[in-house]
Amino acid sequence: MPSRSSAFNLSKCARQNILALEPYRCARDDYKDDGKNILLDANENAYGPGLSLDEDGVLSYGTPNGSSIPSPAVHVDLLGLNRYPDPYQIDLKQDLCNYRNTNAHTSKPLTPDHLFVGVGSDEAIDALIRAFCVPARESILVCPPTYGMYSVSAQVNDVSLVKVSLKTPGFQLDVPAIKEALSKDSSIKLAYICSPGNPTGSLLKKKDIKAILEHETWNGVVVLDEAYVDFAPEGSSLSQWVTEWPNLVVMQTMSKAFGLAGARLGAAFTDPAIAHLLNAMKAPYNIPNPTSQIVRAAMSPKHLAVMKRHMDLIIKQRNRLLEELPKIPGVGKFIGGEESNFLLYEMLDAPADQDGKPSNETALAVYESLAEEKGVVVRFRGKEYGCLGCLRITVGTEKEVDRFLGEIRVVLQKSFKQRNKAEPKDEEKREKEASAVVA
Repeated sequence: MPSRSSAFNLSKCARQNILALEPYRCARDDYKDDGKNILLDANENAYGPGLSLDEDGVLSYGTPNGSSIPSPAVHVDLLGLNRYPDPYQIDLKQDLCNYRNTNAHTSKPLTPDHLFVGVGSDEAIDALIRAFCVPARESILVCPPTYGMYSVSAQVNDVSLVKVSLKTPGFQLDVPAIKEALSKDSSIKLAYICSPGNPTGSLLKKKDIKAILEHETWNGVVVLDEAYVDFAPEGSSLSQWVTEWPNLVVMQTMSKAFGLAGARLGAAFTDPAIAHLLNAMKAPYNIPNPTSQIVRAAMSPKHLAVMKRHMDLIIKQRNRLLEELPKIPGVGKFIGGEESNFLLYEMLDAPADQDGKPSNETALAVYESLAEEKGVVVRFRGKEYGCLGCLRITVGTEKEVDRFLGEIRVVLQKSFKQRNKAEPKDEEKREKEASAVVA
């Protein structure tokens, strides 16, 4: 074949912000599921989908009222896959509204007009930036430490980041600093805040969110990410509050409490005017029929009961981890909140009674040893603001928590022994070097 000649140059053809993009690192980038690992790194629901399944993982069968013939608890219409799905998903949206219409914060009901549904929350994160921010001119505000996809979506869309860190300890909003940033910079169109936070696990205060919504001069939208809100105390979700505030978006997902990460469905509750913008922008037929059918089934009483049983089990194991982890030498302070299905803990460079300090070196070593030697995968978060020496630990099943607690104790002990062996050699080396200098 003759050589080809072309003027094509990728580095000059592609957008510069995309060439410079650092993609979001997902949990499976580092360690794969080999069938033996326990995965306590991605905040998935370890108890499985919130669906009534038999022991083989098959959807269980029920008997409809007035009938002696059992029918599938969930009917997934595979024969209909040759047809495009419903582009509007009104029934699915109504089911989501029914679940969130708790009247905990207002009596005004959510309706399908308040909803955008997409492929996980990530589609809404990106769509909002595209709807409100002019590339290379406008910006979003984020509050580190927080979910990494906000910044990735901003960079993809050539939108700048304004960072106002959460207050430590406690990881709550720095309201005066946020309001000041919004007052000074008219280019900020969206403020992304996460409650409960990721990786913090802290539920944000309602009064603080209200203070930002009531900003006297800022013409922008507060985007509240509630991916983990079902693990927080009942009534914590502010989704119904969008009926009161035209500048509020509340994002949620079926991936966490409902255990449907593989179905990939997220929702954004907002004022009908904003929902109209987002729905006008979305790709046609973006929610597959099987996803819609499974999620609608998950919202029914029989399957909601399974989801709530799973949540109770997760909360029980979360409380157990909070009780047992501080007893392990080398585990430092619990520095996040208790309102999610994960916990954020410091790893120390020595046991606390030996004046151990939070250490990224120790945390990274523990993270790698757990995964590579023990098959227990957690998430290293030590490079994020306020998270020095921290591991984020997803709450697993009782057996997974048993294994994790045993293995982290062993790995920390090994880490300290290796450090203690190395230190005398280092001291001996320093003494020889000092002697050589004197000589």
